[in-house]
Parts: sequence; C-alpha cells; structure tokens
Amino acid sequence: MTDEQLIFERITFDPQIMGGRACIRGMRITVSLVLSLVANGMNISEILEAYPYLEAEDIQASLLYAAFLASEQVRPFNGSAA
Repeated sequence: MTDEQLIFERITFDPQIMGGRACIRGMRITVSLVLSLVANGMNISEILEAYPYLEAEDIQASLLYAAFLASEQVRPFNGSAA
C-alpha cells in the first residue's frame, strides 16, 4: 500500500464530525490530537493503550498526512494585477 493510499483510507473529512477537521476513520479523534500526543512524547503503544479503538496504521497515516501538508510550497503573492 502506498503512503497516499494509507492516508486516504484512514484520514476522513466530514462536516458533521469535528467541524470537518481531519479525523481518523470517521471517529471523533482528530489527526491533530494524534500528532499532539506524538509531539508530547507518547509512543505508539501508549497511544493505542489510551485509545484502544485506534490502530497503529492510524498513527502512521496521521504522521504521513502531516508530512504531506508540511511539504506544501508557499509562493509569495505580490498583489499586482496582471
């Protein structure tokens, strides 16, 4: 399975769930929560123990999604009309 397949299989967006923020498999667990847990030093085993309905692949997909977003190139806009 490619990284993109894993992301799109695991990360969902629904305006009715958490205001449309990136969530794990339609649950009320946001990607930002998972990333915060990792950033604060929790390892995969600890996260899975605290959130038993998550799977290791969910955490991996969250990290891949964050990497994808961080790779976005921002181009300056000079504001002049063409």
